[in-house]
Amino acid sequence: MNFRKQLKKIIIGAACFTVLATGIGALQTPSAHAATVSASATSVQKANAVISAAKQLKGKVKYKFGVNNPSKLWFDCSSFTKYVFAKQGVNLKWGSQAQSKQGSYVAKSNLKAGDLVFFSVSKPGRVNHVGIYIGNGQFIHNTIGSNFNGVLISKLSSYSKRYITARRVL
Repeated sequence: MNFRKQLKKIIIGAACFTVLATGIGALQTPSAHAATVSASATSVQKANAVISAAKQLKGKVKYKFGVNNPSKLWFDCSSFTKYVFAKQGVNLKWGSQAQSKQGSYVAKSNLKAGDLVFFSVSKPGRVNHVGIYIGNGQFIHNTIGSNFNGVLISKLSSYSKRYITARRVL
């Protein structure tokens, strides 16, 4: 019985410590808290601007494999993401594999608008396509199909077997 009482005290003490430790974050100085909120708002604003820029290019961009020609609006998938993110001051490398190593990993269940999503569209298991998650289970990407060439909004679920990973760069 004595052992159970000690164990109960330890568990209660650990729970109190956890509550106290997480509460310390709430005791940040107002300026530190404001900086955190401001950085978050800036990320959301940048994501919205990236998505808006990508949507504005629908019907104007041509997909060309291995091409990065902003003056003619000819892009492959990764030069397209590089182009629209650059408009918000975010420097992405050219190439879907290179972009898949930038920023930080994001679980599919934690995607936010503005995250880069990566797929395998030719070689199984190998990143070779990138798009921008826009929310509500959709992403925007520059692609080519039998009846399509350019910027397209697609359902993430339509690419579920091809999905590989996601990265947050904002």
